Amino acid sequence: MEQVDVIDRVIKNAISVMESSKYQIFEILDNARSEMRSLNQELQHVMKEAGETVDRVDILERDYRLARIRLTEVSRDFVRYTEADIKAAYEKATQIQLDLMIFREKEIYLRARRDDLQKRVRNVEKSIERAETIGSQMNVVLEYLSGDLNQVTRILESAKNRQLIGLKIIVAQEEERKRIAREIHDGPAQSLANLVLRTEIVERMMHKQDFTQVLDEIVDLKSQIRSGLEEIRKVIFNLRPMALDDLGLIPTLRKFVHDFEEKTRIRTTFEVRGKELRLNSGMEAAIFRLVQEAFTNTMKHAHASYVSLDITFQAQMVKLVIQDNGQGFNKDLLSEKQKKHTHFGLIGMQERVELLEGRMDVESTENVGTKIIFVIPTNANSREELQDGYENNRYDKN
Repeated sequence: MEQVDVIDRVIKNAISVMESSKYQIFEILDNARSEMRSLNQELQHVMKEAGETVDRVDILERDYRLARIRLTEVSRDFVRYTEADIKAAYEKATQIQLDLMIFREKEIYLRARRDDLQKRVRNVEKSIERAETIGSQMNVVLEYLSGDLNQVTRILESAKNRQLIGLKIIVAQEEERKRIAREIHDGPAQSLANLVLRTEIVERMMHKQDFTQVLDEIVDLKSQIRSGLEEIRKVIFNLRPMALDDLGLIPTLRKFVHDFEEKTRIRTTFEVRGKELRLNSGMEAAIFRLVQEAFTNTMKHAHASYVSLDITFQAQMVKLVIQDNGQGFNKDLLSEKQKKHTHFGLIGMQERVELLEGRMDVESTENVGTKIIFVIPTNANSREELQDGYENNRYDKN
């Protein structure tokens, strides 16, 4: 009992410190967001001014060419033009040249200012992302610490592995968010930034009435827009395949398997047995992620040339069998890795299946291949039926 009281005090002190730190993180996050708004406003103003300056430079370049032509004309014909005419033409050309130099310098400054602001915006975005990540992690830890403190000892003893897995899942989620952010930054964001610059070029060509090059640029812009749209669609599909909601699990998996084969050049097959049923949205998404994770593991680790997916719809459960002809592994060594929490791919799938009240079995032989079997109840209350069905079908080679 004394140990529980000591743990209680330690946890309460930790909660107090973390609550204080959390508010400081929120303050930093709020300041960063305010700075982001200010930088974006300034960036928009600079980009607008830069566009106006570019237009002004184009006009001055045209006027300067005309002024030089005029100066040459009056300088050659002393009969038609007086000395005053020559002086006026010279002064006008000189003034336009001076204005042109000023606005060119201004254009260079504004472009440099724009690049600097864009860099600062990216840095602030990273700061906001870090603050949000730390804040979310602190909230998760606080939720753990703020539970029933009288049961802390029992939780520490009986759920240590689950907590470790939970924290690993949180880390994996954050890594996934960073990956998606990088995909957006390196793909669609870069494409859009390039499109802005290309449209500035088109504007300048329009002013110069160079319509042939304008047409070429527009054709190239259309191609870049299509490419950027395709990149955005890929990011959206990775986040949540819309076909899951529109068409259901099986058509979405067919597309995934087809795309997987095209991308990896690993031969695939997909078979559906039994009467296909629409499941609730959350369960279909979870099953899709299980298949996605299993195929990704095959691609990264198995060195396989073939992988198959078989789905069987039964009365109150769904059975999935994913099998490859890769290098396989020693299950005894895998058990040791799982105890050390160094084989997170299979642990993560096991955790997802348990959340669905399901079971997972792995069969693997070195240099032969790997088979993963998932049995998931469509009725979460049917634990007894699940157990019976799982044991009956566990080593079904279909």
